[in-house]
Amino acid sequence: MKYTHEMILQSDSGYCMPFEEKDKEVEMTLGYGKQRHPKTGDTFFHHGVDFKAPHYLLSALATGRVTGLGNDAIHGIYQVIRYDQYEVTYAHLSNIFANYGQTVKAGQVVAVSADLLHMEVKYKGEELNPLEFLTMIYSNIKSLEHNGQIGGIPHFVTLDLDVHTSYDKDQKEIEDLMMRWFPDYMQDMASGVYALPEHTELALRNIFTMSAMKNYFYETLPSMANPLGMGHRSIPLAEKVQNLLIADFLNYLALRHQVFLSSMSILEKKKLRTGP
Repeated sequence: MKYTHEMILQSDSGYCMPFEEKDKEVEMTLGYGKQRHPKTGDTFFHHGVDFKAPHYLLSALATGRVTGLGNDAIHGIYQVIRYDQYEVTYAHLSNIFANYGQTVKAGQVVAVSADLLHMEVKYKGEELNPLEFLTMIYSNIKSLEHNGQIGGIPHFVTLDLDVHTSYDKDQKEIEDLMMRWFPDYMQDMASGVYALPEHTELALRNIFTMSAMKNYFYETLPSMANPLGMGHRSIPLAEKVQNLLIADFLNYLALRHQVFLSSMSILEKKKLRTGP
C-alpha cells in the first residue's frame, strides 16, 4: 500500500518503535507475509512481524485508545490500540498496564512482552506490513526533528511536580535498572513469588490514610498522568511514596537477583540481603 498524506500518523513520542533497544540493533525474528514456520518448517502467511523482545516494556506509539484485549491460541495475551484510523496489535504479552477503553499517550508504557513481541497493523480495517507502518512513523519523526519540533528520546508520563527523593543522585542508574528489571518485578509480585514487605505496606497505608484525611487528593483536575489530582501541597506525600517504592524495587533486586546500585556500600548491600 502506498501511503497518502491523510495516512500519516503524527506521533510526539520521539521514536518509532514500541520498545527501546539500548545496546544493540532491534532484531526481527519473523517477517510479514509468506513465511516458513521456524519449528515445523510448514509454509504459512504471517499477518504481522515478530521482534526479539524478552520481557520488554512496550510503549504507545502515539495518542490513542485501547480498543481490544484478549487471549487466544494464536496471539497469546494481546492488546489492540487504536491511533486515529490505525489499529495496532501487540501480542504474546506477559502483562498489560493499559486496560480496555483507556486513553494512552505517546511513550506511555502500556504492556510487557513475553519472550517476543508479535505486532500487527491495520488501516481502516485493511492489513498492512508493520515494517512499512513503523518506517512511516520514523520518517515523520525525522521530518519533525529536522524542523526542530520534536525530541529523539522516549519519555514516560509523569507527574508535573518537582518531586525529589533520596535516590536523586542515582536516578539514571535506577532508570536503567527499571528498564531491565521492572517487568520481572511486576510479574513476580503478581504471581506471589515476591511480596511487598509488611512494614512497607503499612507505611504506604498510613501515608495514604493521612493524606486523605488532610484532603491532599483532587486539588486539581485528575488526568492520566495525575489520576489523584495531586497539587503542589502534596509534594511531600509524593516524595515519601517514591522513596518507599524505589526502596522496595531495590530490595527486590537484591533478594531475587543479587543486583545492587553501584553507589551502595558493603553495609547497605548486606542490609538489603538480610532485610530489616
